[in-house]
Amino acid sequence: MRQPIYVYVMAEAQAPDPIAQFLDWFEVAKQRDNFEPTACAVATANASGEPSVRMVLLKEADERGFVFYTNTESKKGEDLGANPFAALLFHWQKPHRQIRVEGPVSPVSDDEADAYFATRHRTSQIGAWASAQTRPMTGRFNLERLVAEHTAKLGIAAVPRPPHWSGYRITPKRIEFWEERKFRLHDRISYERHGENWRSQRLFP
Repeated sequence: MRQPIYVYVMAEAQAPDPIAQFLDWFEVAKQRDNFEPTACAVATANASGEPSVRMVLLKEADERGFVFYTNTESKKGEDLGANPFAALLFHWQKPHRQIRVEGPVSPVSDDEADAYFATRHRTSQIGAWASAQTRPMTGRFNLERLVAEHTAKLGIAAVPRPPHWSGYRITPKRIEFWEERKFRLHDRISYERHGENWRSQRLFP
């Protein structure tokens, strides 16, 4: 019996600027039933090139790049200090899309970090002081004790940003958009920065 022949036509790119394309897809993801649309995997590597990956939350995206915040003394902070390059991966089950971002990383300014830290819940602010992120602890009680100590120490005063807590901005050199299609004939468009401009090309799935 002759097998049916499927004809597949790929969609055209929606925007010549990948940042505009990202923001468009990001808005769609936020409107869909995604648990945490800002969640993305960030991959780093140490000075020896050994990779490490974990989930973070995107806090800002614009023409300057993609920003997330963390303890700078954490594993990711140590990696970025030794090898200031990273990759992000966003995956949204609805509407079956993913975006990859790659490029050099630089710290955000102190003013930017202070402004964002001020928007965090007070308990999260205190937690940034109490948690020696990534370092071993003897038990959960150890963390809870430190939170209680910092809470008592601060009283009702505003919580200042810890010197070891800040943000990183990935300035993208490459952004790839992937969208699921039937029969694994997925749609892939890659953008690469050339000076002040972007060049796009389609990729085989």
